[in-house]
Amino acid sequence: MDTMNRQGEQGSLPFRTERFFAVGARWYFATREGVDSGPYASKERAEEGLRRFLKVAQLIPASDDPAGNRVARSHRIY
Repeated sequence: MDTMNRQGEQGSLPFRTERFFAVGARWYFATREGVDSGPYASKERAEEGLRRFLKVAQLIPASDDPAGNRVARSHRIY
């Protein structure tokens, strides 16, 4: 887990969790949107799945919510 602010962050350290986790012998990754993707046969395969997820997520146009925050549409990749 990160114990320092990332570049450009100021103030108190936000709560962070590990992105990859295992349940038994199966691996998963978690997204900021609260989606757990998996299972994968290994952590390396979960890392590949995350890279694919991030490439696809970059293609989805962001929209503005009424509070003025930028919100990307979340989706699940199987």
